[in-house]
Amino acid sequence: MNQTPEPSVFTRIIRGDIPAHKVYEDDKTLVFLDIHPAVPGHMLVVPKVQVDRLEDLAGEDYTALMLTVKKAMSRAVEVFGGNYRSCIKLEGFDVPHAHVHVIPCRNAADFWTKQRM
Repeated sequence: MNQTPEPSVFTRIIRGDIPAHKVYEDDKTLVFLDIHPAVPGHMLVVPKVQVDRLEDLAGEDYTALMLTVKKAMSRAVEVFGGNYRSCIKLEGFDVPHAHVHVIPCRNAADFWTKQRM
């Protein structure tokens, strides 16, 4: 028997069941601010299809996700300025829904620090 997984917190955000500060959205992806940012401007980029692992995304959904990651990275540098770089982090342990962290960084410490607010 094939069971449908429970909707992840990200799927619930995509559906509008949980509020989020949305930064960008298209038909395949959503970008929103992380509620526990490493630094201000820390964003999550998620595909609208729920899969647990990034490598399980269909090619078209993976491509859409990574193109949106690029948009989020460019926007972060535009907002925060040329002294920043956009770092990305792929780890996938906290939420069973493929996602990419986009973190505006001035130095390596910004990337690794995790502030709990």
